[in-house]
Amino acid sequence: MLQAKPLFSREDYLQMETQSGEKHEFLQGQAYAMAGGTFNHARVAGNLFASLRQLLRGKPCQPMNSDMRVHTPSGLDTYPDVSVYCGQPELGDKQTTLLNPILLVEVLSPSTREYDRSSKFAHYRSIPGLQDYLLVDPEAVSVEHFHRLKRDEWLLRVYSERDDVLVLDALGISLSLSEFYDQANG
Repeated sequence: MLQAKPLFSREDYLQMETQSGEKHEFLQGQAYAMAGGTFNHARVAGNLFASLRQLLRGKPCQPMNSDMRVHTPSGLDTYPDVSVYCGQPELGDKQTTLLNPILLVEVLSPSTREYDRSSKFAHYRSIPGLQDYLLVDPEAVSVEHFHRLKRDEWLLRVYSERDDVLVLDALGISLSLSEFYDQANG
């Protein structure tokens, strides 16, 4: 999160987002401009979205790109790099906010790496149906996969080889890390 703006309501935030040329996270009356990503960040996020779209074709789950805002019960509004919902999407804010993701993916950047692992993940854990959270390093082959076992219990698996296969049981699919890093440095 970068630049803080004055305190205002969530309704003011939503109005600002419809008129703004940049995306903002919103939490507790503060809006934070979201930094743009690097070339590798965009490529890895795009590769992952494309792989998920292909693997989920014909299934009841659909991936969304970083244009889809997600709202957490704990009050965070943000734009994950990739989100996936299953069944009917639960949408709020005039169909601009997804409320029921089953998978969230953040491609890491130097300025948000620790935030994505800590505070943001704490907010994401407040989403009852969330089953998987991926942290993907765009500069090196490294994926942290958090899988929900119980309400407050998460299992961490770390993958660091291009031929590692990440299994997403909730979606019924497997992804080779080579799909994430195809044509990317790392």
